Amino acid sequence: MKKLEKLTQEIISCRKCPRLVEWREEVSRLKRKAYLDHDYWGKPVPGFGDPNADVMVVGLAPGAHGSNRTGRQFTGDASGDFLFPALHRAEFASQPDSVARDDNLLLANMWITASGRCAPPQNKPKADELHTCQPFLEREIELIQPKVFVALGRIAFDRILRIYSLRKKDYKFGHGALHQLPNGKWLLSSYHPSRQNTQTGRLTVEMFDQIWQKARKLIQT
Repeated sequence: MKKLEKLTQEIISCRKCPRLVEWREEVSRLKRKAYLDHDYWGKPVPGFGDPNADVMVVGLAPGAHGSNRTGRQFTGDASGDFLFPALHRAEFASQPDSVARDDNLLLANMWITASGRCAPPQNKPKADELHTCQPFLEREIELIQPKVFVALGRIAFDRILRIYSLRKKDYKFGHGALHQLPNGKWLLSSYHPSRQNTQTGRLTVEMFDQIWQKARKLIQT
């Protein structure tokens, strides 16, 4: 736990990517009209959940007015509004919503993290920024030792492959695609629960529920 707490503090204090530092702090100053009375987090967002988790969920990066505002992964935006009800139905989350760091949400056997820790302009981190952030994810994996990765989106999927020096051509991304890695860990991929995917029907509630049912079965075998 102490090593995980140390890593969390290192993530929060990181200022290695000038473009991201400038953007996250500018968003925190200007704010969105709906959140003018909110005290924005405005720093890199660490992972959270059960430190003994078998399942590690890896997303893309914080949303400018979601995690960058609340300071917790997938908290306070449309992606989280789709994610946490599904996790609650699958009994990974103690409640179906996630609105703030102090809202009493608890995760069971799950750790939620991201490929990038700072909100990027247009929700598009650059490759070099993701590379700079990768050691944080590597250390989380080393400390948590998950049995199953759930990659939300292709970028998260590719990042896990990169960490393990695996070739993209050997591992196909697709919703519900499941791969066992050479080290025995499982990599399960899902479309990202972004508004773009959920409002267009590319990702439905039923499709998303199937992901968490698969994850549950994998850790029970």
